[in-house]
Amino acid sequence: MNKPIIDVLNGSARKPPPVWLMRQAGRYLPEYRVLREKAGSFLDLVFNPELAAEVTLQPIRRFGFDAAILFSDILVVPQALGQAVTFAVGEGPLLDPIKDRTDFERLTSHVDHTVLAPVYETIRRVKSTLPPTVALLGFCGAPWTVATYMVAGRGTPDQAPARLFAYRDAAAFDVLMDVLVEASASYLVRQFQAGVDAVQVFDTWAGILPPEQFARWCIAPTRRIVTMVRLQVPGAKIIGFPRGAGSLLPRYVAETGVDAAGLDWMIDRTFAHEQVQCSVPVQGNVDPLALLAGGGALDRAVDAAMEAFAGGPFIFNLGHGILPETPIAHVEQMLKRIRGS
Repeated sequence: MNKPIIDVLNGSARKPPPVWLMRQAGRYLPEYRVLREKAGSFLDLVFNPELAAEVTLQPIRRFGFDAAILFSDILVVPQALGQAVTFAVGEGPLLDPIKDRTDFERLTSHVDHTVLAPVYETIRRVKSTLPPTVALLGFCGAPWTVATYMVAGRGTPDQAPARLFAYRDAAAFDVLMDVLVEASASYLVRQFQAGVDAVQVFDTWAGILPPEQFARWCIAPTRRIVTMVRLQVPGAKIIGFPRGAGSLLPRYVAETGVDAAGLDWMIDRTFAHEQVQCSVPVQGNVDPLALLAGGGALDRAVDAAMEAFAGGPFIFNLGHGILPETPIAHVEQMLKRIRGS
């Protein structure tokens, strides 16, 4: 049986377009909050296959989305490379920062898949339960974005610590990126082997880079990941999401070889349609704050995205993750607007 999202990734236009939301399994759902409390900590939830599978499936049961996205986090890769990672309530991720090349000694040269084994078990559990038309999506963080957290030890407003590191010692930063490219590609291959139908590469901090750095730290590593994954998984479907890429997005698509491009809410829709959707399927674009606002603002945002992109291969999504305070009724409103019911 056809999976609408895979049809789109193969270049077909579907009416209405298939839909899923970044962070669709998360804090806006009361059933998620119950399991989060039961697990004890965020990482305990991520690494508990029974609970993580249930969290992955919750939004499918409630909303009937066309894809389930694996419940995990981009920072499991640094953890599997030997870097200490914790999540503090109200603070987000905290890592033992990598300040210079001597700190690389704390890392292993290859990802430890025994650390990630619970993630692969979660995939197998979800895959065995999903309806046949619903795709299962895996993911990883792009090397640049993951490196920004590894260097700073936390999220910062503009991820300046990694940018400074890369300027001051580009050769050392290359070493870190090489490790992350290999680890990320290996991680995605294992996800495909466990049963995902497609994957997304999240480059959340791509937009803070100037063009020459964007080419070096965003495009080139992603291209290597795509090549390495497809050597082991021929035909692997890969969505690239370089948030904030703007006018550099067509170059990113052309040079990385991704199958589809995620669109943030900041990009001009006419530009994205004419310069990106002409080459690959596109996904996303609706401002998460429009979903939070609801009402007429949400209807207008949905209509604008549909008008711009639904004539071609398009996956409806947000321009970034759903916000925790988003009312469930607004998600239902959005789905009715998309599906015309």
